Amino acid sequence: MTPDTDTQQIRRDLAQKIMLDFRYFCEEDTDPCRTPMTQLPDELSELITDSGLGGVILFSENLAYPAQIAALTSDLQQAAMASEGAQPLLIGIDQEGGRVFRTPRVYTTDFAGNMAIGATWEKSGTTYATLSGKIIASELKALGINTNFAPDIDVNANLANPVINVRSFGQNPAQVAQLGQAQLSAMQKEGVLGTLKHFPGHGDTHTDSHLALPVVDHDRATIDAVDLYPFKHIIDNASPALVMTAHIQYPQLDSSTLIDKSGQQQIKPATLSKTILTGILRDELGFEGLIVTDAMNMAGIAKFFDQTDAVAATFAAGSDMVVMPLPVHTKADIRRYNRLLDTLVEKVKNKELDRDAIAESADRIRRTKAQFNLASWTAPDPDALQERLLQNKHLAQQLADAAITRLKGAREDYIIPPQNKVLMLMPEAHLCDALAYHVSLYRPQQVVNCISLQQVSETSLKSGIAQADTVVLGSMTPAPSLVELGGMEDMDENAEQLLGFEQAQAMLPALLDEVKDAGKRSILVYLRMPYDSDRLDKRSDAVLVTYNANVYALGDDDDSPYTGGAMDSLSRVFAGMLEPTGTVPVSLDELDHVQSHHD
Repeated sequence: MTPDTDTQQIRRDLAQKIMLDFRYFCEEDTDPCRTPMTQLPDELSELITDSGLGGVILFSENLAYPAQIAALTSDLQQAAMASEGAQPLLIGIDQEGGRVFRTPRVYTTDFAGNMAIGATWEKSGTTYATLSGKIIASELKALGINTNFAPDIDVNANLANPVINVRSFGQNPAQVAQLGQAQLSAMQKEGVLGTLKHFPGHGDTHTDSHLALPVVDHDRATIDAVDLYPFKHIIDNASPALVMTAHIQYPQLDSSTLIDKSGQQQIKPATLSKTILTGILRDELGFEGLIVTDAMNMAGIAKFFDQTDAVAATFAAGSDMVVMPLPVHTKADIRRYNRLLDTLVEKVKNKELDRDAIAESADRIRRTKAQFNLASWTAPDPDALQERLLQNKHLAQQLADAAITRLKGAREDYIIPPQNKVLMLMPEAHLCDALAYHVSLYRPQQVVNCISLQQVSETSLKSGIAQADTVVLGSMTPAPSLVELGGMEDMDENAEQLLGFEQAQAMLPALLDEVKDAGKRSILVYLRMPYDSDRLDKRSDAVLVTYNANVYALGDDDDSPYTGGAMDSLSRVFAGMLEPTGTVPVSLDELDHVQSHHD
């Protein structure tokens, strides 16, 4: 092989190991570029073909409606197959099913999420994990998306976890393992690559790795019994295509350090740790699939480490694919991507990166693509998705119904008499829209006043409570996090949105006291985690849990009603048409301990 062709081969191998996002793309080098990329521009098509890129991750900005998504994924694959290596792309997405869901909810089937599935475990076992995995994967396949970064098998050992919480199946490692295995197997049976995440476990963190670098200081026995347990179980009993790394420090697994970009010593996060990725995941657990990183633009990595150094470090640690090492939103970014590849080629040539390990990893990626027959996938079929949509949404509604849980109160405490005037206080306006709409379907005569706590005045609250017989209050803890709003890209706008939720939540203790003082009945609804640090459950007459509050507009018009599976279930519980039979999949015995921790 001539030096020139050898360089080209190294470059192609490295490109296979990169997954980029094209969330936005601007013809001009505008900063920031905020034009959603919904149709593949020539410049990006050429990038894929010329470099032999390994993968692309899609976000909600890329996904407008089924025919558009199908055209985009077809164009992406066409560009990839035209490259010299003729390798199909891994087209990835975060489609967990609940809070984290990227396709338009109106055109695809969203589910109540993993903790809701955990709440059905006692009655239904793995039924809903299998069902959700099958439907999510079949819809992704119909859209030409072949790789799903799901299931999340983090064991939610920390009730106040700001980023995982209801994305987890629960707190019992064996239950999480069985539900995760069922969901993964159902996805892969449909031909879509599934992913176990976030290795070695993001379930007991107090920090969001989008914003900082969390530490899990469990001893090795706890790590084996809790954090690693679902990974080990599923790797032993199924064949997960991918495992995604966590940007988390686990000092009891690897306490070695590296110098960050401000000159400080940092314990290596799992994403950059050879001990964790190669020593534990590959060698101890025997994982033979692809190791992919969590997004490298998250602060857990980007705040501390130079982009190129971090990519080289995760490759040296044993990652097969690096996700989002740099944004590609302009032509200047395309040049930056090519410079990144050139720098990595130099690192291979000067032996900073092991040539054989890089080649072996690129081969593993190509073998996985062949194993799932990605090059010969049938063309996307948005019509097939449409044909099954109504039935799929009906099945998803069954999960929302089965998950809803009564934490406190007898039937007469949460069933609302038809003649009652009802005040509903929700953390945001669209939840009000959806709840009022669904109550009107089952109780057209019921007088409902729904107020968003983010747009409320003292006067309207006082008069609302005075006029109401029953007051329903929605608690959403923890507040929405960056991952469900789409990650790091629009952080300032999103931070403002998150503040609104936190302020709404902070109003609830005083409001519950006010409702009690006014002699009115209160029903508290936990719309996410079935707990809050203020112990609102102690102040309320009845407590219900939905585990999610996903709502969406039924059409594009401004006056289109909003809908959501949990809101439909909740409305029927209030009307006495549905019994709340779910069971909480996290231990609430620790609530008083959690409370003292917060004080």
